[in-house]
Amino acid sequence: MLYPIYKGTFERHVEVAQDAMNVNRDFSIQRAKDFFRSVDYLETRPDVDHAKLGFYGLSWGAVSGLRLLALEERVKVGVLVGGGLPRDPLPPEIDPINFAPRVTIPVLMINGRYDFDTPLTTAQIPLFRMLGTPSKDKRNALSDTGHVPPRNETIKETLDWFDRYLGPVK
Repeated sequence: MLYPIYKGTFERHVEVAQDAMNVNRDFSIQRAKDFFRSVDYLETRPDVDHAKLGFYGLSWGAVSGLRLLALEERVKVGVLVGGGLPRDPLPPEIDPINFAPRVTIPVLMINGRYDFDTPLTTAQIPLFRMLGTPSKDKRNALSDTGHVPPRNETIKETLDWFDRYLGPVK
């Protein structure tokens, strides 16, 4: 497992003016580069099976993960938890709506039916339908919860999904 620390998060926090133009776009590009470099690093490790890389994104990680899954061919399967289309409009070059159709790998979405952040009918279902993944290789697992589904359900669904598409861990 690799947990990238993206620019602007955790100890890589950066102070920016809220009214700075293109800040969101620039951070999105820098964070994508962070992710690509992380995958590059994994490829240097002899203890990692490079043909079996999966992606797990939670909340903001699920939304921004769409760009990564569309652009990084080395990732073979994705799990998006608490994700959906964002409410606020984004510049087209980073808007997930423009990347979702380009995601063609198997994708599991795990969401709460009563999510306040990514509502079922306006954020989750439209994203699920937009994914370029064939119907047989995508699934939306819903629970009767809010934004973050229960941990045990999420773990079970995620491990089953990765086992199905990457094989069980040896």
